[in-house]
Amino acid sequence: MRQTMATIVKPLPGHLFRVHGASAEMRWEAMAGQGYHTPADRFFVRNHTHTPLIDVTTWRLRLHGQGIRCPREFGYDELRAMPSRTQDVAIECAGNGRRFYGTQQHEPAPGTQWGLGAIGVARWRGVPLKHLLKEAGVRPDAVDVLPTGLDAPFEDYGHVRRPLPIGKAMDDVLVAYEMNGEPLPPDHGFPVRLVVPGWAGIASIKWLGDIEVSTRKLFTPWNTVFYPDLTTQPVKSAFELPWNARLPLPGPHILHGRSWSGRGRIVRVEVSLDGGISWREAEHHGHHLVGAWLPWHIAWAPRRPGGHALMARATDETGATQPLVTPRHPFGYHFDAVVQHPIHVVMG
Repeated sequence: MRQTMATIVKPLPGHLFRVHGASAEMRWEAMAGQGYHTPADRFFVRNHTHTPLIDVTTWRLRLHGQGIRCPREFGYDELRAMPSRTQDVAIECAGNGRRFYGTQQHEPAPGTQWGLGAIGVARWRGVPLKHLLKEAGVRPDAVDVLPTGLDAPFEDYGHVRRPLPIGKAMDDVLVAYEMNGEPLPPDHGFPVRLVVPGWAGIASIKWLGDIEVSTRKLFTPWNTVFYPDLTTQPVKSAFELPWNARLPLPGPHILHGRSWSGRGRIVRVEVSLDGGISWREAEHHGHHLVGAWLPWHIAWAPRRPGGHALMARATDETGATQPLVTPRHPFGYHFDAVVQHPIHVVMG
């Protein structure tokens, strides 16, 4: 199987992305007016090394291990001919929001200094992983499922790979080959990737080539050295505004944003337009939407020019609500505190 390498294939214009080495963060103002799904041209990219360009004619997905009875290989056309499922799912880097540990809480954490733009929601289509596992004769004593990516090995740690417990693998995980109605773009996993709803993005392995099914617990650098004990993503919110946006007097303005949680649907969003002194419930039309994230809006008529801090806090269906301060994580993961979004009101 031939493959070549590029750092990131798609264009990264400055009005859509902030570039962090081999990764790219979506600017939240790029989602304004974009509808429910994040277009592929502005979906964030988290690469450990480089985007591989894979020859799909020779690509195969290999299933093997002591946890299945019949090792199998699947080609691309074979997968696309299988019964499929379509899901709206958020994929979010575990480090999303990391820079606010330092800038907002004065406890900086190491790693890529993501703002809130390491998140995207797409309509994914593919084959349920449980269907492939059943095709391979998954055994009742199977414990872990280990997907491995085909991107270049990362330093001395090998290919990116992180085990999933068999219960999650047999639940809602998708082996996806389409994103927003099109074949996966190279940066987002072509020809095939995992999509693991609700879990940290590292679980949704891109450029999938190998799945081992084990009858014992499995350990790799991606669940020991990196991302230990990380599964479900916490509650977060973001405004569809530039950082330090300039809004003219007089108003009113309709402020838009989105909130999400790996635990379940968002049921309430409150917004403060005065730095946390008072809170108002945001409006939304999301009860008919899937739970990937909730778009919301609120009207605001500022009365004075100058600096303001906009704040949004969401509550999900489990009752989890964003705190004002969150305990520092040593690796900067799971920042879920309310973010203070600075804007400037100027005379129109």
